[in-house]
Parts: sequence; structure tokens; C-alpha cells
Amino acid sequence: MSSQLNQDVEKPDAKEPTLFDRTFRDRDGNIVIGQMPNPPLLVWVAATVFQRLLPDGNLHTALDLIAFGALFTWAWQELFEGVNYFRRSLGLIVLVSLIALRLNLNGL
Repeated sequence: MSSQLNQDVEKPDAKEPTLFDRTFRDRDGNIVIGQMPNPPLLVWVAATVFQRLLPDGNLHTALDLIAFGALFTWAWQELFEGVNYFRRSLGLIVLVSLIALRLNLNGL
């Protein structure tokens, strides 16, 4: 009887996902490299555009902080909630780059 239960539980047609699948596919089996921008990425784009249009000053500094925070949030979300290894790697690369650039700009 227990062998019959094991046969019911095991799926003979289910195969282990390959490294390619884990890297580029989501849970539904779709290849995902790019997605529609989520809110933090849209905020980053808007803040960066406005920052480029405005002269230096308090508003420019505030927009820089907003842009950094939004891109940091996007990278953090991709790193921990990305749909596949590629998206998570992208989040890690952007997060490390952001921190490195910020430290370099501040002269550390």
C-alpha cells in the first residue's frame, strides 16, 4: 500500500529544471529577461530626468536622493524577489554598482 502512495505522490513526467530554466525562466516557464517597469524604476527614471533638467541646488540634491533610493529599492527587490537567477543577478550588480558609485562620489 505504501508503494502505491509513493507512486501517486511522485510525478514520473516531472523533471528537474535545468540551469538555463532557473536562470532565464519564471514559474510559468516563460523566458524573462526584461519586464514592465515597476514603481521604483519609474520613480528613478522620473527623478533622474528632472534632476538633469534642474540646476544645482536643494531640489537637485533632493532629486538625487530620491533617484538613488528608488534605484536601490528596485535593485533590492530584484535581488530578493526576482523571478529568476538572471533578474536576481541583475539586482545584485545594480546594487553593488550603486554603492560603489556612491562611495566613489563621496571620496571614500
